[in-house]
Amino acid sequence: MNDRASKALAEASLPGEPRTYDATSKRSGVPLSTLYHRDHGRPSREEKAQGQQYLTPPEEKALEKYLKLMADLGNPVRIKCLPSLAFCIARRRSTIKKAAKPPNKNWAQAFQKRHPALKSRRVRAMAWERHENSIYNKIIH
Repeated sequence: MNDRASKALAEASLPGEPRTYDATSKRSGVPLSTLYHRDHGRPSREEKAQGQQYLTPPEEKALEKYLKLMADLGNPVRIKCLPSLAFCIARRRSTIKKAAKPPNKNWAQAFQKRHPALKSRRVRAMAWERHENSIYNKIIH
């Protein structure tokens, strides 16, 4: 109920103003047909698109949080690995009635567009001198 049409329908009409779609349309600047369709249950484009996404918004938020955590720990996840992570999440959610399908080939790029906080960057190779200093003790002990 964040779109302009839903807000215009929820507002009270002015005293003496008829309670019609036409009057509400002129007052709010929202097209008459949009008001009619929203009043009769048609979702907005954003709501419809959200319902068609592969992962639900809370699942996407959790995946984004995980990706940021991995990047902060120094192991950024590659974009090509995102679909397999999303598929694992979707399999856990799926019920017996409907088997989970893997995301399509463009899902990872669309996910990245929806979450601009995730920036892809090149990971450079670590110099061997630094590599030895950072992991030697971890391997020995």
